[in-house]
Amino acid sequence: METLDLIVNIAASTLRLATPLILAAMAGLLSLQVGQVNIGLEGMMLAGSFAVVAFGFWLGSTWMGVLAAILVGVALAALFAFVVTRLKANLIVSGLALNLLASGGTAYLLEILFNTSGTFSPTALQSLPNLSLPVLSDLPLVGRLLFNHSPLVYVSWLAIPLTALFLYRTIPGIHIQAIGQNEEAARSVGIPVRRRQYLALMIGGALCGLAGAHLAVGDLALFREDMTAGRGFIALAAVYFAAGRPRLSALACLLFGLFEALQFRLQLASSIPPQFFQMLPYVMVVITLAVISARKEWRKGWS
Repeated sequence: METLDLIVNIAASTLRLATPLILAAMAGLLSLQVGQVNIGLEGMMLAGSFAVVAFGFWLGSTWMGVLAAILVGVALAALFAFVVTRLKANLIVSGLALNLLASGGTAYLLEILFNTSGTFSPTALQSLPNLSLPVLSDLPLVGRLLFNHSPLVYVSWLAIPLTALFLYRTIPGIHIQAIGQNEEAARSVGIPVRRRQYLALMIGGALCGLAGAHLAVGDLALFREDMTAGRGFIALAAVYFAAGRPRLSALACLLFGLFEALQFRLQLASSIPPQFFQMLPYVMVVITLAVISARKEWRKGWS
């Protein structure tokens, strides 16, 4: 029974830890489909984490903080879209600049606004309550696994089919795919390329805001400098691993979430230095990208 409880606990932790990855992966997927690879996911998530804590504290409502995180994510995505579509700036440089802006900007604002550094954990701010569903939450094992999470966990689950529905079953989504495949051809048949690029990137910004909000108030209620810890890049790696498909991207995020959950458990149960286990999720990213690259080269060799 103890082994079964351990498995359920790890599985439940995986779902929680994969939530920001799934939300950010759906954002990365939309940017990839529209031909604007966004490595600024990390910065948007970090800004969302700061916004949910800061505005939640000021307004006295965690949910108002979540709304602020969404709006901040959308605003940064609109800025990124303007820079790369209107000003024609380099995608990689623009994404890195956004990440540096969020990292330095949040640390600066933490010092200026709250006279603290490192971590800000206001006692008046509450984390999002777990949803407790009648009957279902009381089920043995299954209730603890599936029906006792923060609302944003369930939002991440909904984001997967909604992203697929948007991309493959709506006219704007089909336009977005056409732009990603051939921007000039899409423009020649009258598709509003720039508006669709803004739409895809700004929806992605909202998702990143939610991802950052989950990191900050999903379980605890605090902001820590650079608390995203590379999750934006992990999410983007999941998108490439799945070749831009929503369900496979989510599955890859769950795999990364599992490795993160395992490293927490292994740190407690082993005498091996904790840094070894902390690097496991990132090692998996490197291995994943190496496999993707090798697979592409193998296919080229056979074509």
